[in-house]
Amino acid sequence: MTLLMSYLLREHLRVFVPCLGGVAAVYLIVDFVEKIRRFVAYQAELRYILWYFVLKLPGVLFQIIPLAVLMSTLLTLAILSRNNEVTAMRSSGISLYWVSVPFLVVAQALSLLMLWASDAVIPGANQQAEVLREYRIEGRTPGAVFQGSEIWVRLSDQTLMKGDLPDDHAPRIYGISLYKLDTDFNIREIVFAKELRHENDGWVLVSGVSRTFQSDQLIRSQFFDRLPIQLNQKPEDFRRTVRIDSDALSLRELTAYVERLRQDGYNPARYATDLFGRTAFPFVCLIMALIGITMSLAETGSRGTGLVRGVGYSLLVGFLYWATHSVALAFGRSDVVPPLLAGWSANILFLSFAGYLFLRVRQ
Repeated sequence: MTLLMSYLLREHLRVFVPCLGGVAAVYLIVDFVEKIRRFVAYQAELRYILWYFVLKLPGVLFQIIPLAVLMSTLLTLAILSRNNEVTAMRSSGISLYWVSVPFLVVAQALSLLMLWASDAVIPGANQQAEVLREYRIEGRTPGAVFQGSEIWVRLSDQTLMKGDLPDDHAPRIYGISLYKLDTDFNIREIVFAKELRHENDGWVLVSGVSRTFQSDQLIRSQFFDRLPIQLNQKPEDFRRTVRIDSDALSLRELTAYVERLRQDGYNPARYATDLFGRTAFPFVCLIMALIGITMSLAETGSRGTGLVRGVGYSLLVGFLYWATHSVALAFGRSDVVPPLLAGWSANILFLSFAGYLFLRVRQ
């Protein structure tokens, strides 16, 4: 039995590696063709462009590994069935459940690897890629800096702003702290406000306090309900630059950010949905392996699907999963459904589908 498991594992990996490489190559080529015209317009050096795509590669692999698992499972079983090897296993009294074990072991290992990469590798690579794109390729200075899931923006030479949560639907930022400096870069005034809002072609701080540090080392505090301030930035400037990208945060940082928003009284639905979606997505590898096994063997219990049909089934199931997952995340980010349900609903639906097919496999 150990020899059989080793053989099936080797055959599966022999198909999985080309599938992963092929899907990754197609993805990168399409992405390269889409972006290269814009990059060339900035007269960027080729080495920076190539390094940008290298940094994006971990995120690309994270997205396509489940599809590669499904495709390689279907194709491996199709090859084994075409060579009558599945029939030989059945004739020897080997259950198809045992045949499934190597495929599920590989899928589970990949799920754990993806979960680790989503926390330790991909966020840092995404951050480096964006910095490289802005500094080296597009030749501009980023308008905002994200540190510890907080937004820091330089409004002028002597004014810095920290924000907690941008509003995607309105020119508004919550949890504002303004630091006004003198010519020696000493803090002369700090303004805390519940939000920064754009109204009537001007910016207004809402519900806050202003603390001024005077020369006699006294601090003068002044509370306000609404405080108009003069900013050179327009709403579109903040929409373009002030946004916390959850993909650039590790799972620990994203969890801490969601908890801080909840404690501060903000609605964390968008980021909580992204958190649950990122923790749920790696485990789709196991689900795709189950679907691949059952789709290949459900009809007769021994004859696998054809090679061409295997590729077609993989693309169809992959598209349906992505559509379901994307719609569920959109509902969760809009606070239509609870974030936990939004993040895991696609996995639950496709796991139920895999379970239904698995029961139909003839043992």
